[in-house]
Amino acid sequence: MAGFGWADALIAAAARALAAGDPLGALNRVALRDDAPGLALRGIAMAQLGDFVRARALLRSAARAFGPREAVARARCIIAEAEIALVSRDLGWPAKALATARATLETYGDRVNAAHTRYLQARHLLLIGRLDEAEHTLAGLDFAVLRPASRTACELVVAGIAMRRLRTKTARAALARAKQAAHDAAIPALMAEVESVACALEKPAARLIALGEERPLRLEEVEALLASEALVVDACRHVVRDTRRVIALGRRPVLFTLARALGEAWPDDVPRHTLIARAFRAKRPDESHRARLRVEIGRLRHALGTLAGVSATSRGFVLAPHGRREVVVLAPPVEEAHARLLALLADGEAWSSSALALALDTSQRTVQRALDALAAAGRVQPFGCGRARRWVIPSVPGFPTTLLLPAPLPSD
Repeated sequence: MAGFGWADALIAAAARALAAGDPLGALNRVALRDDAPGLALRGIAMAQLGDFVRARALLRSAARAFGPREAVARARCIIAEAEIALVSRDLGWPAKALATARATLETYGDRVNAAHTRYLQARHLLLIGRLDEAEHTLAGLDFAVLRPASRTACELVVAGIAMRRLRTKTARAALARAKQAAHDAAIPALMAEVESVACALEKPAARLIALGEERPLRLEEVEALLASEALVVDACRHVVRDTRRVIALGRRPVLFTLARALGEAWPDDVPRHTLIARAFRAKRPDESHRARLRVEIGRLRHALGTLAGVSATSRGFVLAPHGRREVVVLAPPVEEAHARLLALLADGEAWSSSALALALDTSQRTVQRALDALAAAGRVQPFGCGRARRWVIPSVPGFPTTLLLPAPLPSD
């Protein structure tokens, strides 16, 4: 949380307790205080205890209570409220207000809280999948001025970006720094969070399908596969790729379905009726389906260009990669309806439907329909009403953490 630096002895003691992760100790000192600093620290303490609704109300009251000459204190309240919004997965809060608060802190020389604000902006961008902007935001951050707790959180964002970018060495280095910073902060909850993210590196991030066999891959194995000479049909990002070229087929689902079917069967061919069933979902194929298949195969052959050809056989078609190399399919660790939504919810946090829509880059109505279907099946559970409604799910074995969700391609 943002730091408040006032001279009052009780306020200073409460602030130290909060910095050490002791919200009850802080409340013992300021629970009856209704002045602006007391309201602010009570708000942060309630946030640490998990009462986010009460925390935000207290921080807004504190911001109003600070006088016109206390711009820095008001900016700190905005930062604390933004951090609560992130923790409660309310990703629709006004980012412009946070940028204004950061500018105020930089103007008045509060480098510590200005740096913490930059971290919050980067974390928000990571959660909604805007990795380039998150990296750019962190590039201007001076980690040296941060307190150990904030430095731990920043390193976790660096690790999260690296994991989404498939840079496992960078991720491990950031996690090592985060572990040291969490040890310096001496906050058990932070140490546990670092350990949780570190464990994600050892979980299955994808499945490899090749030569009729299937096996799970960890993140560093996925990175090694994409750096190899293999032709990869990537079902995580809906592309066909090698080390030199990426062909995006996300907006051409029929072509990608055909490419995946051919990739899974390689080096064997795939019968025409099988391709028709998978690509067109036709239970009783006729001559029109076979004609359409020929057209779509021609389009796929043209799309793959220099990567591979598609050759006809007596019973169907076979993928023919250029050069002597193997063909593999990279698939998500779990494939089912609404898998990306479940992967986000599996982080253990309570998400709003608007935040899920932002993170998945889709409409809120689409997310709400998916949540209703999952709730009817007992897969997710809502609590709260109206704008305060949140959705939760127990951790599902086999689902990747949200940090392992693939990064969007520049063309997406």
